[in-house]
Amino acid sequence: MTNQTPGNEVRDLRFDEFSSSESLRRASEQAHKRNYKDFLIVDVDAHHYESEHYAEIFQYIENPVIRRQALESSARGGRSSMLGGSVGYQDIGGRITRHWLRKHEKVEDKSKHKDITTTLRWMDAMGVDYACLFPTPMLFLGTHPQVEVEVAMARAYNRWLCERVLAHEKRIISMLYLPFNDPEATYQMVKDFGDKKGVVGFMVTAPRYKPVHDNAYMKTYRLLEEMGKPISFHAAYNWNDQSLSLTNRFIAVHALGFMWFNMVHMTNWVVNGIPERFPKLKVMWIESGLTWAYSLMQRLDHSYKMRTSDCPSLKRKPSEYMQEMYFSSQPMEMPDDPSILEATFKMIKAETQLVWSSDYPHWDFDLPGVIYDLPFLSEKSKHNILGGNAAKLFGLDPTPVKNIPIVT
Repeated sequence: MTNQTPGNEVRDLRFDEFSSSESLRRASEQAHKRNYKDFLIVDVDAHHYESEHYAEIFQYIENPVIRRQALESSARGGRSSMLGGSVGYQDIGGRITRHWLRKHEKVEDKSKHKDITTTLRWMDAMGVDYACLFPTPMLFLGTHPQVEVEVAMARAYNRWLCERVLAHEKRIISMLYLPFNDPEATYQMVKDFGDKKGVVGFMVTAPRYKPVHDNAYMKTYRLLEEMGKPISFHAAYNWNDQSLSLTNRFIAVHALGFMWFNMVHMTNWVVNGIPERFPKLKVMWIESGLTWAYSLMQRLDHSYKMRTSDCPSLKRKPSEYMQEMYFSSQPMEMPDDPSILEATFKMIKAETQLVWSSDYPHWDFDLPGVIYDLPFLSEKSKHNILGGNAAKLFGLDPTPVKNIPIVT
């Protein structure tokens, strides 16, 4: 047996020929056939790989000692890296070729950051008007053993993103990373970046072990409520979690982990009465799919009816508070029986509270067609979920601005 790279095992691709537009050719065909150009489509959860730009980002670290450590450790990587990482072979043995080819994509226009050009390419190919851009490796930064490193990295990344990307492209927006392990730094982050161009809210990475109902966070929630900026909880996994460490396959830790942490935070958020304390604060739960919300609503309501004394601040059933929150669609479960999905949509009030997300370029991304092709949705509901709900949530111009490439 000969030694081959994962790419050679799959297909013979030249590194310098990868193109987001060509890779998404069929997505563009769908966009034309479904007339996506006629209505707004907002992607509330898309990604780039900020690790490809660490040399730039680390220059924004304000602490000179941490900045030097980051720059030196990034050159070595592995166990010498200051940032570390998380086990997870999402490219399925190299078969998802965009994971390792995308960084070689050619960009002729040097007047703006490469991530702007490549992001707009896939947005147009899918028929997306606005994309909320998130980091990827930093989704695991909440489990870093050094809180000061999370804070330093969060501020550096947010400054870099605002100055190098958001300031130069109105179609790319973001909910900025909050260093949630430090409540004071979290509050300061909202104060310092809440009015920056393209900042439509703030995001907490879910894999972490700080309770969302701690009084230390209340002033941040109040500030967000006053600013009209939503807070989101972006799911991920931690294979080192005591429960998840019992699993021995990535499929298991991914299926459970992306629900687990958001379920814990949601439960604490509701039973501790945060929706009553901050009734105008908008909350969104990202990348957990939908079935967890449906089941958790039933579970909490069932327990609440028997133990209302445990939740003295609640004036309604837990499900009623949850139905006023927002949920991103991806990865949307597709049961063989569509009536099950229809019931889930009804339970979470999807017409006004569900927002579409692609999670591109990750291995399990969804196209707008996962919503557009659902037979039980009206045209109004489809348009709301694909863009209208997000436009209201983020205060976006509802006029479509996409430029879907012509497919020949």
